[in-house]
Amino acid sequence: MAVPVSQMWTVASYVLSQRLRGVKRYPLVLMLEPLFRCNLACAGCGKIQYPTDILRKNLSPEDCFRAVDECGAPIVSIPGGEPLLHPQIDEIVAGLVARKKYIYLCTNALLLEKHLHRFQPSKYLTFSIHLDGPREEHDFAVCRDGVYDIAIAAIKSALTRGFRVTTNSTVFNNGDPAAMRQMFDDLMDLGVEGMMLSPGYPYEKAPAQDLFLQRRQTESLFRRMLHRAKRRWKFNLSPLFLEFLQGRWDLECTPWGTPTYNLFGWQKPCYLLQEGTAATFQELMETTEWERYGRASGNPKCANCMVHCGYEPTAVAETFGSVRGFLKVVALTLFGTGRGPALEEPEPPTHAAPPPPEVVPLTLPPRRQRETETVGASRP
Repeated sequence: MAVPVSQMWTVASYVLSQRLRGVKRYPLVLMLEPLFRCNLACAGCGKIQYPTDILRKNLSPEDCFRAVDECGAPIVSIPGGEPLLHPQIDEIVAGLVARKKYIYLCTNALLLEKHLHRFQPSKYLTFSIHLDGPREEHDFAVCRDGVYDIAIAAIKSALTRGFRVTTNSTVFNNGDPAAMRQMFDDLMDLGVEGMMLSPGYPYEKAPAQDLFLQRRQTESLFRRMLHRAKRRWKFNLSPLFLEFLQGRWDLECTPWGTPTYNLFGWQKPCYLLQEGTAATFQELMETTEWERYGRASGNPKCANCMVHCGYEPTAVAETFGSVRGFLKVVALTLFGTGRGPALEEPEPPTHAAPPPPEVVPLTLPPRRQRETETVGASRP
């Protein structure tokens, strides 16, 4: 099992309590960004546009605790930027553990071995290591040689010291299904708890726009990647979300399920789009025009998005909030995902979808070899 029973029970109880109270919109995961600066500048990253004065700033531990308490979500994901560059990240994590929040500290792992001594193993803390594929593919995506090997060494060290470790892989249109399947085997051999997968979101300011997938391309790629998925593969994702990525289950985005708090406040409407901010979580929920977002809205910025931060909360809600969703998850748990045909293209969807664009040769900026505060951010 990829997620401890205690965490599953906490999430299930939380979702059911919200439904029993008649709450329509509620947060499941808080995306807490304590800083924007990073020590990598990845080709598919869109968070490298901030000026230097912003990149030098951090949220204080008190800012983080206030946001977590205000939001109330049972899970806190700490992306960025690179969280290990925050001088008080250990204080932030310790405060969240004391609040019994389940924490996913997202890191590219370049600094993880150096900073492991600052943390204590806990069922509430997981290091989520960014790996966008096997060695060559990952180093290509992050625009620096040797990063994959550093990440693997850090994973081994964290596991040896008793930490929970998962991986976080953003998949682009140059993804090789066979290579990804081999990576799944390798990560299971290492002993990671689970693997998170998500197609990349087309950030407008990412340096390599040719990387991003259209919806039909995503479904085709994930069908081949997950065809007859091995039972030993453990994914840190809802089975319904994995079916959704393959075009086998319909989900609609619930952007309020993963609210974002960062240096600017509460980001509207979600982690991926920045269209204003709110001073409080209540203001975010009450003033955001949620009907303007998600694929059903017709918003072109949402048309091809299938990212976990928008759809995983929906999948979890359907799992614990509907008989149909629960029975489907039971079947997937018993028989596995990817049991349908592994088509080059998915069956025609029931919804209208824009045709995929012609795939052009990928051109990336020169590899960057800076070792410390490179302007940029790790992906969700």
